[in-house]
This record gives sequence, C-alpha cells and structure tokens, in this order.
Amino acid sequence: MVEGWRNGFREATNSKPLFLTIYATVIIGVLVSSFYVFSAIYSPTNGSSSFLSSPPLSTAGRIHSLPQENVTLELPVAPPPPLQALPPPVLEEAQGKSLGKIWVSPPRDKKMPPLETFKLTKELFGERAKDNVIIVTFGNYAFMDFILTWVKHLTDLDLSNILVGAMDTKLLEALYWKGVPVFDMGSHMSTVDVGWGSPTFHKMGREKVILIDSVLPYGYELLMCDTDMVWLKDPMPYLARYPDADVLTSSDQVVPTVIDDSLDIWQQVGAAYNIGIFHWRPTESAKKLAKEWKEILLADDKVWDQNGFNEIVRRQLGPSVDGDSGLFYAYDGNLKVGILPASIFCSGHTYFVQAMYQQLRLEPYALHTTFQYAGTEGKRHRLREGMVFYDPPEYYDSPGGFMAFKPSIPKSLLLDGKHTIESHFILVNHQMKQIRSALAIASLLNRTLVMPPIWCRLDRLWFGHPGTLQGSMTRQPFICPLDHVFEVNIMLKELPEDEFGPGIGIREYSFLDNPALPKQVKESWLDVQLCQDGKDECEASNKTSPSRVLKFPKRSNEDTFKSIFSFFDDVKVIKFSSVEDAFTGFSDKEREEKFRKRVKRYVGIWCCEENKTPGHIYYDMYWDEKPGWKPVPPQTAEEDHPPL
Repeated sequence: MVEGWRNGFREATNSKPLFLTIYATVIIGVLVSSFYVFSAIYSPTNGSSSFLSSPPLSTAGRIHSLPQENVTLELPVAPPPPLQALPPPVLEEAQGKSLGKIWVSPPRDKKMPPLETFKLTKELFGERAKDNVIIVTFGNYAFMDFILTWVKHLTDLDLSNILVGAMDTKLLEALYWKGVPVFDMGSHMSTVDVGWGSPTFHKMGREKVILIDSVLPYGYELLMCDTDMVWLKDPMPYLARYPDADVLTSSDQVVPTVIDDSLDIWQQVGAAYNIGIFHWRPTESAKKLAKEWKEILLADDKVWDQNGFNEIVRRQLGPSVDGDSGLFYAYDGNLKVGILPASIFCSGHTYFVQAMYQQLRLEPYALHTTFQYAGTEGKRHRLREGMVFYDPPEYYDSPGGFMAFKPSIPKSLLLDGKHTIESHFILVNHQMKQIRSALAIASLLNRTLVMPPIWCRLDRLWFGHPGTLQGSMTRQPFICPLDHVFEVNIMLKELPEDEFGPGIGIREYSFLDNPALPKQVKESWLDVQLCQDGKDECEASNKTSPSRVLKFPKRSNEDTFKSIFSFFDDVKVIKFSSVEDAFTGFSDKEREEKFRKRVKRYVGIWCCEENKTPGHIYYDMYWDEKPGWKPVPPQTAEEDHPPL
C-alpha cells in the first residue's frame, strides 16, 4: 500500500477532478495504516479461490451462477435480495421490555424540551440500557438518513437499547420529533458532510473517544458504532459468548483466518483494528485504555482516532488468554481483546466484493461501508445496492418514471482466457458502451436510469496488486460495486445545466427488486423489444402486444424516441430488452456536446498496476472513438488526467 501511495500526492495534483479533494485529505492517515493492510494481504493463509472453484451459492447475495453453454450471456438486472433487505419504509413502534418506544413522535402541540434535557448523564444511559448494554452511534445532520437506517435495522431486530449522539442541534431536534432516543454531545458541529480525513472529520473521531471515556465509568457495556454501518442480525448473543473480553473490535482484515463464526485468529490478523464497530465492557483495563487514547488524541489533533487506537493496543500483543476463546492480552498486558470475524462483521470488501459470509455459508451480523471510492455518496449507494438502506417513499416513485435495460455480455468476455488488465477493460468497456447509450436515452425521455450490475474481472484498490488480494476469497469475475468503475459522487451531483445539459437521475442495480418498491410502480411496466426496422412487423408505433410489449426499431433517432414514448409518459417503468444500436444520437448538437461533457466525468479509474508509477488507469466513456485505445497508465505527468 505504501508503494501505491508513494506518488499519490503527485497524482492528485494532476487529476484535480478526481483526486485533489480525496488524496490531500487521506494520504496522512493511510500512510500510517498502510502497514496493517499489507500485513492483512500477506498474512499466512491459503490462496484465493477462483470463480469456478466452487459452485455458486443458493443463499441471497452477490454471487450468481453463470450459464456456460450459450454464446451470449443475458444478465439479470439484479441478483436475489440479500439476507436482510429492508421492508417498505413504514416506521412502526419498537419497544424493549422496559424501554420507551422508538419511532413514536411526541405530540405536535408539545414544545421542544430545553437542550439541557438531552445532556449526557448516567441516568439517561440507564433509561435505555438493557441487560446493562447500550448501543450507540453519533453524527451530524448530514448523516441523518444513515442514522435513521441504523436505527431502523436495530428496531427491526427488536433491539431498543439504543441512543444516538447528536453533534448539532438540527439533528437533535429532527431525531426527537421522529421519536428516536437522542442525546446532545455538545459538539456544536456544522450540519454538512465533513469529508473523510478533514480536520472536522478528526474532530468527530476525538468526540467518539471522549464519549467512550465518559460513558465507561457509568458501568454500562457500550457497543459503539459508526453511522455508515448497519446491523443485519442481533449481535447481543454473539457478544455474550465472550464475557471475559474487555474489548471486542472489528478489523480491516480481508483474508479469512477462520471458516466458522469464531473470533478471528489474532496472530493472523495483520490489518488495522477498525473502530467502526467495537464493544467495550466497563472494566478497569478498558477504562485505562479509553483514558490514554483520549489523551493522545487531545494532545495532537493530527492523529487519526483509529491509528491512535491501533498504536496503543498493539504495544503488546499476546499471549492468548486461553486456548479456546480466541481472546488475547494486549495494550498493557492486562487488556483482554477479541477480533470480531471479518466474514460476518463485514467490511465493504468482505461483504460487497468477496461475499465471504456467503461463500462460507454464514449469516452476517453487520456491514460497514469501508473499502469504497466515492465518499458519503458511495457509501449510501453501496447500502442501496445491498438493499439495506432506508429511503423515503418518494425515492421509489420518481417523477418521470424509470428506465431499465437488460445488458448483454458475450460469454467469452466474461469467462474465457486469463483475468488480466486487458481482459478486464474489454469486459468493462463493453458494458460501459451500453450504459452510455442508456444514459442518453434516459436523458432524452427524462427518466431515472436503473443502472445495470457491472461485471469485473479485477478488484480495485489503492495500490498495485495482481488483480485480487492474495489470500482473499474474491471470485473472478464478480459483480463489482458501481464505485469501482464510476464516480458515484459525480453522477449524483447537481452539475450546471447550461454547461452539462439536463441532469440524469440514477438508481442502484437492485432497485427494481427492492421490497420497498410500491405496488403502483411494480404494476406500471412496459417491456420494449428492439427489432430490425421493416422486419416482422417492426415499425415505429405505439401499439403494444396483449402482454404489454412494444416492438421498437433499432437505430431510432431522437424524434422517433420522443414521439413514440410520449404515449407512455404515465408508465412508471420502461425496460428495454437491449440498448445496443438503439439510439443514433441527439439531433441537437449542442445538447449532444453537453451530454458528452457530462458523462465523461462519470467514469473513474482502475487501480493499480503493479510496479508502475503511476499505476492507475483511467476509464474512458468514449474509448470506442479512439482507434488503438489501450488500458495503460499515464506515461507522463501531462497525461495524468481524466480523458478529454
């Protein structure tokens, strides 16, 4: 990882649209933690499995069976729903045996209580604790939807011993009126997204440590969570299996050390301990750790909270507490620590890329959106792809309706030959060309595009690698998250229309399979079958078959699209059998240029080729218009920028 970042700053200065705001903020933290990532990759475990080394799993998730006889592989729009897809977003009352109700809003004629009412106190925690355990997250108003999703998953699991720390009064008031248990952290923070690695981001980390240090003396066990994670299974029985643990922490481990649900083998975990999910017991050793951790962060505001935690916990590692539990001594030789298994307390890599829990036939407890490439928007989109994000009803019934298409990929592009940079780009470029056409049609019809699943041969990381992480369970090929190929944050950003043309809404590839999709959308559907003009009654017409199928000529122009599909403005979903050779282009050349300018910004990079500086390769939305185009890293500093 150090090698991959060695010239990261130089790359950032030459790639402002993609990297300046990212590299400048994360480079310091990543340099410090890179040692842990490398250790995780090369820890002493078995090698990676190939895609065909074991049969596809029948459980829900991201691994699919692939027919191998057909010349062309017709891919589904989305895989089966995951283990814990969200139900339609109706917030029902939730109540523990002795706890107050959640999702029950106070009467509207009631005044907002004074801020002092929400002060952090032992009594406040005592009111919410159950079996002496309290589950806590915190954030500012920018993460309101993440926090609601976090609460929704817990209440669906019949867990009500929860509290949310509000870092600004806007969030505090909003949660109070929604009936969510909330307390004031006294942070007086901005309500906007702070950005990973920024000074405000580090302030949030320090607030977390201050909170832990303040709460442990109350005598309650604390399950501390970041807001960008969700609970998929009740973790309380699992945590109770290790009553002697002072701290149980998740990690960034990407190589499995166990194949069941036992704790990861601590001697084989080289990756950073990840503090996005960890459980504290109010022991003297834990209190001592929290106090010193807080003092380190307060003494130097440049120290990332996670690096500080790893630094002091790893002062001493071992020996094992006993021969069976998986616990070990750390920190001062008295702290008893356990590492939650990465297969079921999942990172963004073990869940979305490896589907490790699925391959091992395990049920995941948690999902944390790490290992992704598009900031907060990318985290949100990942959770939406997994159908585990809470969205309001209007998200599922967008004005103008939706457009989807069935991608077509030749079997040879997906399965034949070795998994190389060249074969990866050939596969992705074939899909990208179809997505480009679909974006144009969606823009023309003023519809929101449901993105297709994207198949990749190679993983994406921050450093040079041979295609997948050595020792991981990544199967090739695999459905990769959208942020592996596209700049999700740019796709969702409002760009000036006078420069980039009309905005194009997108939805995740699993959107039409989400249980939250309302009946009026599911039942308002038009299938469009492309046909060859003049053959088999193929003509531009609004006539549909009894089964609600419209035949539509290939290579139709803008006027034909507009005139025919104007008859179906009231249809919620229009799905094309294919978009290959469907659209000849915009008749308005100015609009065409604005569209091109927009979608060129949508694509990102693949990273990274080994032993190359730089090693990243830019995707190009219009690769097919450049004769002899090849996937190679920039050869000079002047070439190191997104395609023009």
